[in-house]
Amino acid sequence: MSNLKKISLVILIIAYIAAGINHFIHPDGYIKIIPDYLPYHHALNYIAGACEIIFGVMLIFPASRNAGIVLLILMLAAFLPVHITMLQQAPLQLGNLYVTPLIAWIRLVFQPVLMLWLAWHWQTKRVSHA
Repeated sequence: MSNLKKISLVILIIAYIAAGINHFIHPDGYIKIIPDYLPYHHALNYIAGACEIIFGVMLIFPASRNAGIVLLILMLAAFLPVHITMLQQAPLQLGNLYVTPLIAWIRLVFQPVLMLWLAWHWQTKRVSHA
């Protein structure tokens, strides 16, 4: 694995674990942007945080990395309605972050970028030619 890819993986691991922990430290900002049609906003927030932590940890180990990648990509896809809701509600205050319509658009467009970034770390088995 190249140094760039190693650094990229470390950034992803730290980012997802930190984001997951943040769901527990600052739940109000997350709960505010969960669409109204979804029930149990508090529980969904904590489940999402726990998943980000668990899936981020899965990225550390080669044996579980691909599963972690798939689960994070599915989670990012599941979060798309949250980002659409954020865009509809913008401008809004989420904790210390003031989300303008431009920031909401950037966050929405960044979701597929994150998915591709994760997919870049997909591991294929090496075939040995004896």
